[in-house]
Amino acid sequence: MEQIAIIASLILSIVLHEMAHGYAANALGDPTARLAGRLSGNPLVHLDPLGSVIIPALLFFGNAGILFGWAKPVPYNPYNLTNKKYGEALVAAAGPAVNILLAVIFAIIIRLADPLGLSASFVGLASYIVYINLLLALFNMLPFPPLDGSKILMALLPFHAQQKYRQMIASVERYGFFVTFAFLFIFINIFWGPFSKIVMTLFELLTGMRF
Repeated sequence: MEQIAIIASLILSIVLHEMAHGYAANALGDPTARLAGRLSGNPLVHLDPLGSVIIPALLFFGNAGILFGWAKPVPYNPYNLTNKKYGEALVAAAGPAVNILLAVIFAIIIRLADPLGLSASFVGLASYIVYINLLLALFNMLPFPPLDGSKILMALLPFHAQQKYRQMIASVERYGFFVTFAFLFIFINIFWGPFSKIVMTLFELLTGMRF
């Protein structure tokens, strides 16, 4: 039952991440996500069968030591955004921002567990929610397409560097899932160690406990 609750927490965190992109785009003048029904709280309109269910389940039940996933990307038209310079970056940042907010909220709940009389099982689930959302936020901030960090970095680069970076992103996206899975393989086998230490350090700072 606890395992199902943890996977459900991951799915919900991913869905809220994608909804945040849609709401940010809508607030900045682009109704594409709203018209496509992607501002809905119904998880079914956001879930990607592979990235939201199969991959997380395989990683979790296979004791892979890493847990992540993804939903269907929220569609938006950057040409509709009122903020032409930083609009895409703001839309991209909204997803990780929501994950950080969720991590902070549940970390506060954990710190108040004793006065609130919360059970150990609830605290355990809350700790997973904090960990999952920190992981999602930091992972998505990596400057590699199609992750949110690539769009944020692009907006911050000088014009000429921005154009070169845009060309690099176009080259990467041309090969789609092949490049994405190659990146995930390299990340898990080389960078997961130091990355997970950063996540754990932030977890301990927020909750005051070890995961």
